[in-house]
Formats: sequence, C-alpha cells, structure tokens
Amino acid sequence: AGDLALFRELFQAVFVTGLAAPQAEADAGLQREDGDPAGSFDPAGLSPQALASSPHRPVPPPASRPRDREAGLAASDLERLRHADFRGLDAEETRRVERLVRGVALAWPRRASRRTRAGARGALPHWGRVVREAARQGGDVPRLIRRQRRREPLPLLVLVDVSGSMERYARLLLGWLHAATRKLKRCDVFAFGTALTDLTPAFRQADPDAMLAVAGRAIADYGGGTRLGDSLAELRRTSAHRLVGGRTLVLLVADGLDRGDPADLARHLRWLRLHARALLWLNPLMRHEGYAPEALGAAVLHAQADRMLAVHNLARLES
Repeated sequence: AGDLALFRELFQAVFVTGLAAPQAEADAGLQREDGDPAGSFDPAGLSPQALASSPHRPVPPPASRPRDREAGLAASDLERLRHADFRGLDAEETRRVERLVRGVALAWPRRASRRTRAGARGALPHWGRVVREAARQGGDVPRLIRRQRRREPLPLLVLVDVSGSMERYARLLLGWLHAATRKLKRCDVFAFGTALTDLTPAFRQADPDAMLAVAGRAIADYGGGTRLGDSLAELRRTSAHRLVGGRTLVLLVADGLDRGDPADLARHLRWLRLHARALLWLNPLMRHEGYAPEALGAAVLHAQADRMLAVHNLARLES
C-alpha cells in the first residue's frame, strides 16, 4: 500500500503536473537523467521519499538558467561578429569567424553550355530519347522530348592579395573561397604579393585547415609588398590558358595599394578584362565610409573593374 501511494504521488508529479507545464520548458532543454526530455515539475510538493525516488533533477526557473543567459549572449555576440571588421578581430574572434565564413554560400552565375540534355524545352527534338520512349510505350509517343542546353557555372579565376596590408583578410577570405567554390568544376586560385603563387593544388584539399597549411607553405611572399602588374604579367606568360574562351569570371581580392608601375598595371588589367567575362574587385577598404579609390593602383583598378564590392566582414560576404 505504501508503494502504491508513492507511485500515485510520482505519477501525479511527472505525468499530470508535467503535462500542464508550458511546452517552452521542454524545448528549453530540460532533460531526465536517462536523456529523455520531460516536462518540468515542482519538487516542493513531494514527500522526501518521493523526491528521493524521482527520476528528475530539480531545475531552476527558466529566467535564471545559465544556459538561457549564454544563448542570449551568443546571439548578441554573433550579431556583433557579423558586422565586425576582420582587421579588428582578436585571436579567439578570428577562430570563430573562420568557422562562420565557411558557411557563407554563394550562388555562382551560370551560362548555357554547348552540351544538351533531355527536357521539355528546346529547339530540336531529342530523337534518341523519343525512340526509346516510343519503344517502351508500344510505339506511342505521348510527349515530344527535346534537346535542352545544360546550364553550368562560369569558370572562375581568383586572385588574392597576400601582402602586408591584406594579411588579416587573406586567411579568412581564402577559407571562405575554399568552402564556397568546392562544388565548382573549374576554379583556379592564385595568390599574389611581389610574386604569383598557384594555389589551385591547395584548394583541392577537402579540409579547409589542410588547404590553409598547404597554401601557407606555398606562398613565399606572404605579408610583403604588392606588385599586381608583375603578377599579372606572370599569369599572362604562364597561365593564360586558365581564362576559358572569354567566359571566365575573375575575382580580384585586393586593397589596391600597389607599389608597381601604374602604366604596366593598366596594360595587364586591360588584357585580363579583354579575356574575361567580368572582373569583380573585392575591396576590404570599403569598410571606410566615403572610401574613394584615390591611390594610383586603386584608381587603375577601379577604372578597369566591372564592379567594386566590400568584403571586410561577415555581413558583407553574406550580401
């Protein structure tokens, strides 16, 4: 009889009082000791024997749980990090942002390729598929299958400035580009400072940290000066075939603070623009309100680029 009374008391506390508790309590993460979620209950009304036998742990009220306070701080912290300039991050913030930028996806522009596939639209019938469909249907052709041109992402060429003024941005942006371009069939990546470094083999690494390690060993002029004109001359001499038939989209990640000859830079940029579909300049100096590309190298870049975009924080990458 004593066990039956204890059972009724526990049943009332867990399944009756617990079911009446707000659902938000269960969603907030209350856990039984065996790992199953359950509603909250008030242990004050239980006898000492029932309290000792209860499979639940008493929990503080929702407003005072540290988990909720930490979640609130994390949300505000995340919003702050989204708008924080990469250059001003400390070591811990940099590690957090490195993880966040890898989740910023990009919808790459696509073009109609020469290859075709079966579809509902198209100028010509797909006779092979029509015949096979008729054979399966006993000679009937219920619908006319057509040749539809495939749409494929544009080939991509990325040039990343790894000079001293870009040092705090280069690592984060390389990690972002590695994740964002992983599914592209054709993507070539180069780093430039005073020389040109091919990072395409490093970008074939599946793990982003492994990619950064391989890239770090390959780049000999990291944190030095910037001579974009010389680097473009090297690209033109050794890797012009990376620009595919005028269809390649070029992303130039730089601040425009170039130490080379502006005339040479303008000449090589004109060649690059002539052999590319578009040249987009991703400029972290746009973090400054009212920024104008007045430096010699920046002015040349601005004249040749199709568009200048800001990439100095997470919010800008997302937009």
